[in-house]
Amino acid sequence: MNKKKKILLMVVLVVVVASIMFVYNIYNNQHEYITYNEFISQLGKQKIDKVYLSEGDKIKVLDKDGTLFITDNPRKQDFKEMLLLKGVAVQEKGYEFQIQSILGTVFFIGTIVFLMYYLSKRSGGMASNNILKMSSAEKTVQDNVQIKFEDVAGNYEAKQSIRELIDFIKNPDKYSVYGARLPRGIILYGPPGNGKTLLAKALAGEAGVPFYAVSGSDFVQVYVGVGAARIRNLFKKARQAGKCVIFIDEIDALGKKRGSGTDGAGDEKDQTLNALLTEMSGFNENEGIVVVAATNRLDTLDEALLRPGRFDRHVEIRLPDVNERLEVLKLHSANKPLSDKVDLKEIAKQTVYFSGAQLENMLNEAAIVAAERESHEIDMVDLDKAFYKVVAGDEKKDRSTIDMQDRKITAYHEAGHALVTKIIAPDNTVSKITIIPSTKGAGGFSMNIPPDRMYSTKSEMENNIKISIAGRAAEEIVFGEQNITSGAYNDIEKATDILMNMVKRFGMYRDTGLLNYDIMYKNSLHVNIDGDIVKYCKERMQSFYTQVKALLNKNIHVLDKIAEKLLAKETINEKELNEILSQTKKSA
Repeated sequence: MNKKKKILLMVVLVVVVASIMFVYNIYNNQHEYITYNEFISQLGKQKIDKVYLSEGDKIKVLDKDGTLFITDNPRKQDFKEMLLLKGVAVQEKGYEFQIQSILGTVFFIGTIVFLMYYLSKRSGGMASNNILKMSSAEKTVQDNVQIKFEDVAGNYEAKQSIRELIDFIKNPDKYSVYGARLPRGIILYGPPGNGKTLLAKALAGEAGVPFYAVSGSDFVQVYVGVGAARIRNLFKKARQAGKCVIFIDEIDALGKKRGSGTDGAGDEKDQTLNALLTEMSGFNENEGIVVVAATNRLDTLDEALLRPGRFDRHVEIRLPDVNERLEVLKLHSANKPLSDKVDLKEIAKQTVYFSGAQLENMLNEAAIVAAERESHEIDMVDLDKAFYKVVAGDEKKDRSTIDMQDRKITAYHEAGHALVTKIIAPDNTVSKITIIPSTKGAGGFSMNIPPDRMYSTKSEMENNIKISIAGRAAEEIVFGEQNITSGAYNDIEKATDILMNMVKRFGMYRDTGLLNYDIMYKNSLHVNIDGDIVKYCKERMQSFYTQVKALLNKNIHVLDKIAEKLLAKETINEKELNEILSQTKKSA
C-alpha cells in the first residue's frame, strides 16, 4: 500500500469514529425534560422505576412505562438513600461516562501520536533526501555524446593534444606494456567562449564513453564537509560507470590556492580541494577515467592541483586566428542561407579578437536581421549590421533629442581616433567611423582593427595608447580644455591598462626596470613602489598626450574634413576615409 492510500485510510477512519461519537452524544441527550418538582411528584406516586445518577447537571429517569426522562440533578448527599428507601433502583453512571471519556481520550491521543509519527517520518525522509541532495552535485550525464572533433573548428594544437587521449581511454592495456600511464587530468585554460566545454564533449564523443559535466560552484558550500562529500560522490559514480570523462567547468571556484580563507567558507573550500586531490590520486593505473577541467584563470589555481599525477596536461584554448575564424564561420553558417556575395574571408579578417562564441552570435544576429527584413538570404549588409551590433550594440533609432553641439563634439572625437590611427598605425584597418549613438551607451565609435600578430611590440602598444587618447586630445584642441567631455572614459581606461601592463608586467621601460611588479607584490616587496609607479605612468601618459596633440594640430585641416564628413553622413567607411586623406594630401 502506497503512502497516499495509507493517508486516505487514516482520514476515513478518523471521520468515521468522530461521526459515531457525535451521533452517540446526540442520542444520549435527545430525551424529554421534566422539572424536578414533577420528578418528586412521580416519585411520590411510585411511578419511577430507575434513576441513572451522574456528576453532571442532569440525571436520567426511567419510569415504569419504560420512558426515559431528564431532570435536574439536586446534588444532595442523601438523594441516593432517599431513592433506595422508596424502592427505586439506582445506577451510577460515572463508570459509563468514564469509559466514554477514556475512549475519547484514547482516540484523541492516538490521532495526535499518528500525526506526529507521520510528520516526523516525512520530515526525516525529507531530511535524508536533503542530505543526499546536498552530498550530490548537480551533474549532467550523457551516455552517448554525438559531438566529434570535426564539430570543433580551430584549436588545432589543443585538439591534437587531446586526441592522443582517445586511444589511451579505448585501449589502456596497450600503453601498460610500455609503462605509460594514462594522464589523469587535463586543464583547458584561456578566454571564455573559445570551446573548452565543446572540446571536453568531443573527447568523450570520440572515445565513446559517458560524459559527466559539473560546475566548480556546485562544490562550494557554506556547510563544512558538503563540498568534499559531493566530490567523493561524483567520483564514486564515475568509477561505477567505468571508463568516462569527468568535466569540471570553472574549476577555479573550488581549486584556488589554499590558505587564503580565514573563515568557515575558506575551511570548506580547503576540504573540498583536498577531497579532489585525494580522489584524483586514488585512481587505479589506466582505469580509463579522465578528468577535464576548464578555467579562465590558470594563475589562481593551487599548485598541488596542477602537478603531474593530478592535472598532467595544461592546454591553452586561445582566441582563434584568421584561418581558425574562417573555419568557425564556415561551421556555424553551414545551416544558414548565405548569399553568394558574402565573403567569409573578409569577415574573418575584420573580426580580430573575436571568440568562437562571438562569431556564432554574430552569424545568429545576422540571421535575425535578415528574417526581420524578410529576405530569403543573409547578405553582407546583414552581417555588417550584426558585426557592429555585437561590438557596440544597436543603433539608437530616435536621434532627434541629440544636441548639435554634442554631435559636433562626437564627430571631432571619433575623427581624432581615426586620423591618428591612419598616421601612426597605417597597417590597422579603420573599417567604420560613426557618430550614431548605440544602446550600449557609446556616443559613437571608430572601429580600429589591428593585423593578426602573435606578439605585441612596444611601439605597437604605445601606438594603441596614443590612438585611445586621440579622441580626448581632439576635443581639447577644438573646444578648449574646459569643454572636454566624459566620452573618453572608456578610452582612458584602455590606455591606462596597456601602460600599466607595460610597466608592471612586461618590463618595457628602463626607468622601472626589467621587473614584474605583480611578483613583488605577491612577496610583500611593494614598500615605496606604488607611488613611484603611479608617478612614472602619469608622466609617460602626459608625454603621449602631448605628442598626440602636436600630431593633431599639425593635421588640423584633415581633422576638420573628417569631422565635417561625419556630421553630414553620420557614418563613413575606410574607403571614404582614405579619399579624404588623399584629397587633403593633394590640396596641401
